[in-house]
Amino acid sequence: MNRIPDFPLLVFVLSFVGLWLSARIGGSIRKSRRNLEEEMREDLDSISGAILTLLALILGFSFSMAVNRYDQRKNYEEAEANAIGTEYVRADLLPAADAARVRALLKNYLDQRVMFYGTRDNRQLQQIDATTAQLQTDLWAAVQAPTAAQPTPIVALAVSGMNDVLNSQGYTQAAWIYRMPREAWLLMAAIAAFCNLMIGYGSRRPGARGILFFVIPLVVSISFFLIADIDSPRGGMVRVRPENLMILSESLRGH
Repeated sequence: MNRIPDFPLLVFVLSFVGLWLSARIGGSIRKSRRNLEEEMREDLDSISGAILTLLALILGFSFSMAVNRYDQRKNYEEAEANAIGTEYVRADLLPAADAARVRALLKNYLDQRVMFYGTRDNRQLQQIDATTAQLQTDLWAAVQAPTAAQPTPIVALAVSGMNDVLNSQGYTQAAWIYRMPREAWLLMAAIAAFCNLMIGYGSRRPGARGILFFVIPLVVSISFFLIADIDSPRGGMVRVRPENLMILSESLRGH
């Protein structure tokens, strides 16, 4: 089941509407009450400032978390390209027939990894995962057989390289699965809604209410949109392109 943060534009629309309504509700509650005393207004301004500060801190931490996960996905893409390229070279340590089979399998495996980064279709992604799992089994069998027949330290290097190839895919998969927890999104949404409610309740002049009710929800919604866009591996505009894998693929085609 797709998560709402996988659709950053939907996050923007829902958050803007929800925060705008929160500010309007606060303004409506304010109209139904008598004028606030000056001391109470000072307390209300202090509370609103504290909540705004807390919201800014949480947005900053969430943005940092999303950027760190994005950098992690980029680093693992680079690690995958290095592992596959190294194993392609180490295939020379195997017997000629086994080396040719390993290289052919690595090229197919590399194509699947490039497709993994580019697809947004769930059905195609399931097919890519199934094909990748089968290729991993074939790759391991391709290096296991010659190693069992000739267990030398030189041949063991090919096995070690293949182990790095398989592990790098697992690290990449984990980096794409683990996202910002839903509890963090709920906390940000709750604090943002309460913050706009307090702003609407504490608004003084009717002319300023329209600006407050529009600007603050818009700014916070843009922040939510950017966090969701960076945190979503496939749904956002900011995505990890398999530059290193594509460069490696081009170099292997000319090999």
